[in-house]
Amino acid sequence: MTARTPPVALAIAGTDSGGGAGITADVRAFTACGVHGAVAIAAVTVQNSVGVEGFHAIPPDVVAAQIRTVAGDMGVDAAKTGMLASTEIIEAVAAAGDEVGLGTRVPFVVDPVAASMHGHQLLADDALDTLRTVLIPRATLVTPNLDEVRLLVGVEVVDDATAREAGRALLDLGAGAALVKGGHLTGSPEVTDLLVAADGTERAFTSPRRETEHSHGGGDSLASSITAGLARGMALVDAVALGKAYITRAVDHAYPLGAGHGPVSSLWSVAAWEPGA
Repeated sequence: MTARTPPVALAIAGTDSGGGAGITADVRAFTACGVHGAVAIAAVTVQNSVGVEGFHAIPPDVVAAQIRTVAGDMGVDAAKTGMLASTEIIEAVAAAGDEVGLGTRVPFVVDPVAASMHGHQLLADDALDTLRTVLIPRATLVTPNLDEVRLLVGVEVVDDATAREAGRALLDLGAGAALVKGGHLTGSPEVTDLLVAADGTERAFTSPRRETEHSHGGGDSLASSITAGLARGMALVDAVALGKAYITRAVDHAYPLGAGHGPVSSLWSVAAWEPGA
């Protein structure tokens, strides 16, 4: 029996040696959401559940070559970015992306990994500016957390009105749509992610807030599950709904691991099986 070939989604991001976030989380979400995951590694991190101890950036031409090689052979139905580490890598991703149609023929999700879960800036100012002026204008969708919103457009999100203001400011940078993620806005029993699109679409996606310390990889997983939906041919609103459903269940099933923050989980999506079955 020959299996049907699934759509292909490409993650352009860094590794996580602890397995909680980055490329590992991306490929898990791709698989759980029904697409084949391909990768272009942009950085190798040294990290565990406690934090990042260091990283090694991949040469920009090697990052670009991975994108071209995958797209030229198997094709790419949607792509997303994560940690890109430097101005030079961001520029290389943009150039290679233009060659293979990211953001034009191919849906392109930019997850601007610019702030840690504690709000610390992860990119140098010049790289942040390149992200703002070079990559976001190519994005079908940009998916910042609230600290990244503040770094990118200077808006402090405290309620629905400022989330809408932030979304529109991201559209002004050239993004086709923005999903302003509300997970870091504490004090509410719900988490609301606001989708604002250049075509006038506006939709709030709300889920109950889960009180857990184990949310490592949540932002990566949301962006990659949305990317999977786009690779499957879903409209943007439907792909975001898929992503929201996936990450809600992934947080529900998050587990402790190591001495720090455990990862959100895709294991709920894995069917039980036995060898020989």
